[in-house]
Amino acid sequence: MPRRTKARVRGVGDQQVLFRVVVAMSVAFVVFGFVVDSPGAVLRGVVDILSARDTLVTDFVVVGGLGGAFVQAGLLTLVACATYRITGAAADGPAVAALLLVLGTALYGKTLLNVWPILAGVALYAILRRERLSADVSTAWFGTALSPIFVELAFNTALPVWAGVLLGAATSVLIGFVLPPVARQLFRAHDGFTLYNMGFVAGVVGAVVVAVYRAFGLTAPPEMVWTSGDDGPLSILLAILLVGLIGTAFALDRAPWRAYVRLTRRDGRAPCDFLADDGAAAVLLNMAVIGTLTTGYVLVIGAHLNGPVIAGILSVMGFGACGKNAVNIVPVVAGVAIAGLLKPFELTDPGLIWAALYGTCLAPIAGRFGPHWGVVAGFFHASVAQVTGALVIGLNLYGNGFAAGFVAAVIAPVAALISHPRRGAGEREKPVPAA
Repeated sequence: MPRRTKARVRGVGDQQVLFRVVVAMSVAFVVFGFVVDSPGAVLRGVVDILSARDTLVTDFVVVGGLGGAFVQAGLLTLVACATYRITGAAADGPAVAALLLVLGTALYGKTLLNVWPILAGVALYAILRRERLSADVSTAWFGTALSPIFVELAFNTALPVWAGVLLGAATSVLIGFVLPPVARQLFRAHDGFTLYNMGFVAGVVGAVVVAVYRAFGLTAPPEMVWTSGDDGPLSILLAILLVGLIGTAFALDRAPWRAYVRLTRRDGRAPCDFLADDGAAAVLLNMAVIGTLTTGYVLVIGAHLNGPVIAGILSVMGFGACGKNAVNIVPVVAGVAIAGLLKPFELTDPGLIWAALYGTCLAPIAGRFGPHWGVVAGFFHASVAQVTGALVIGLNLYGNGFAAGFVAAVIAPVAALISHPRRGAGEREKPVPAA
């Protein structure tokens, strides 16, 4: 019989443990911000971020300083945590992924201001469908991938400001309203072989919105803002987070590697929930391991740590609760690295760093069909991710998720045909998630 963790013995649910860990990480961001900057600088930085153009990729460290960027990210994630508590939504594996994705993307796109219209649209969908709000909270926060659209339409078109604000709010609410049904439909295109279904959905919906509103003067975003020079403090912050995860895992279970080994044998195909299957200790250990691996990759190739890079690492860690593990992400990263070495890219190019980090959403391909197929998926993803962003001019914060949807839709059926010619990719029926 599997060994129960101390958390279970004490009557504290695994979901509650992970939820508290996410809250602690968010608080750590806020504390870090006030450590590296003065309160006055932090306040000015947060105000600057709320009024800034936030298309992909705008590192908020440039806009609001290191302190302002991290305080804003921590506060927004605490707000997101509050919505789970208020609605009674489950803090399951996908919820952990959604919250850490908010924590990361709030360093370069999501703000305390721009997320609300999309959240309102998803809430409106739930109300009209007579569904409980708790069922769509994760979908809503995943859907804030398109939150920059509100600011772009409100303040960066040829329309008067009042008209732009109304248009931006109405459009974003409509986007939030359509995201849940579109997400369920488009999931079938990749059949769970990319973990960033909402990135794919946001890319498709965003491309439609951009095509329509170009007629209103919507312009391409400015050049990418990608910072360097903060490696020291950010390395310390990452080290604290990773050590904290490991320490918590061993506090819950003196031998968490037993369940962790079982976790690494799972293919990670969506929808999945490592938290429900393997427990909090194994998930925390998994998050720490893959966070360390991806941080190590960034440092080994000579790249700098900044807001967008930290965001990518946090994304990997978050999905360590519902799909990614050390076995299925390494082949994908290797495929991206091979593409960088063989093609006219540098491994330290921002686009290729993100392809390596966010491209790990293709981990289920390696987990299901073998590491060689993970390498193939990563190799193609490195190229596809460089071109799909043009379709949404930087308004989809999960641009690699958009690219990965196409890669998974092509690679998974081919891998299934070659690996299991009599059965195919759809051999194992999977329920369709909302996000």
